[in-house]
Amino acid sequence: MDLPATIIPPSAPHTHTVVFLHGRGDTAKNFASTLRLSRDSHNRSLVENFPSFRWVFPEAGLRQTTALGGQKTSQWFDIWDVTNFSDHEELQAVGLRESVTHIRQILKNEAENLDGKWDNVILAGISQGAATSVHTLLNLNSPQRLGAFLGFSCRMPFPGRSLADTRAILGLEDVRGNNEDLRGTPVLLEHCLDDPLVLIEWGRTLRDILGEFGARVTWKEYPDGGHWFNSPLGMDNAVTFLKSHVL
Repeated sequence: MDLPATIIPPSAPHTHTVVFLHGRGDTAKNFASTLRLSRDSHNRSLVENFPSFRWVFPEAGLRQTTALGGQKTSQWFDIWDVTNFSDHEELQAVGLRESVTHIRQILKNEAENLDGKWDNVILAGISQGAATSVHTLLNLNSPQRLGAFLGFSCRMPFPGRSLADTRAILGLEDVRGNNEDLRGTPVLLEHCLDDPLVLIEWGRTLRDILGEFGARVTWKEYPDGGHWFNSPLGMDNAVTFLKSHVL
């Protein structure tokens, strides 16, 4: 079943698509709206900086939480303890597998809308959406690499494994067998030092892991911004990154 999504269409002839995953407890519609509030130093949002981009915000939907007695919340995968992600870590794999499968299909659809130009498709995410996007990046089944990957307040579920062992956790079929996509895909990771939910150390661990896997990572950390985007410098850096690597 396809995931519902909030779409912001391009205001100029369509050249690129960004698939952007929201965080845990959020919705696609709310995230698309609040993203506009983070401005760069020219008082422009990400959307306003790229009029030829189509923006796709998939919706995670409601999933049962094991730790909260079956209560449902908006999440891409279940977490036992948000202060210790390694506790009952195996619970994360089920939702990750399902979510990554859906996001891979969305990426395929968007590439087809761009005449098969996978390198004009950008994958992005924040918080749990970014963590889900990381595993999507590592489990692509596309014939070409993506245009770029952007992760904000991001961590690595199931850290400390080789690329092959990390892929084996989800056990998805048709995953490309090498890491040439990682070597070729520009990666931007942004993290705020005062993030109280996804600690800066976890972001640095992700940076190091993707580097070990062969990715060329651009790492930016900021003194403030919390569990969100830094503005305006973080937005400036995201705009510069996309203009440098995608356009």
